[in-house]
Amino acid sequence: MLRRLALTAVVSLAALATAVPASTASGPVASGSTSSGPVPSAVPTTGPFAAARPSLGPLPLPVPPLPGFLDGGEGKGTGEADEVLTRLTVSVENTGVAGADGTFELECGPTGGSHPQGQAACDRLAEAGATRAGRQELFRPTPEGTMCTMIHGGDATARIVGTWEGRAVDTTASRRDGCEIARWNSLVPVLPDVR
Repeated sequence: MLRRLALTAVVSLAALATAVPASTASGPVASGSTSSGPVPSAVPTTGPFAAARPSLGPLPLPVPPLPGFLDGGEGKGTGEADEVLTRLTVSVENTGVAGADGTFELECGPTGGSHPQGQAACDRLAEAGATRAGRQELFRPTPEGTMCTMIHGGDATARIVGTWEGRAVDTTASRRDGCEIARWNSLVPVLPDVR
């Protein structure tokens, strides 16, 4: 959020810097008309507010990286194209599906790692990250005391550890009741489809 605010401020300053103030514009005088002197200006010429105005010409492009305090102190700015914001380790056990059990690495932005459905999993994470509810609920465990159906979906368990969109993730999932089954299914294809 702070990065976006700072970027908006820089872009706004660049737009203002390229605008020519009306008080300094001197257009051509039409033939046959006489100039009666300088055009009146709203800028004070005497008193405490009459300080010299800096010449703000256009800003150089490209815009330099943001200061370190805006990007977590690493000094990289937002211009790093190869910055991986999602890096997860997914460990799955007891699914009963061939090839689904094991520990897999998943990286998104760009897609990489050993996850068998890496691109589809990254697409699912991006879809969930596009909504506020998705960002808040995707890895959140079922709250204590939630009324869940007593349906046993199998002995499959999973643990997901790492970072997702720059936020720390450490969660477990199972198929022990209806709430956990729904949660597992919402994480497919990050977790294997064991239906």
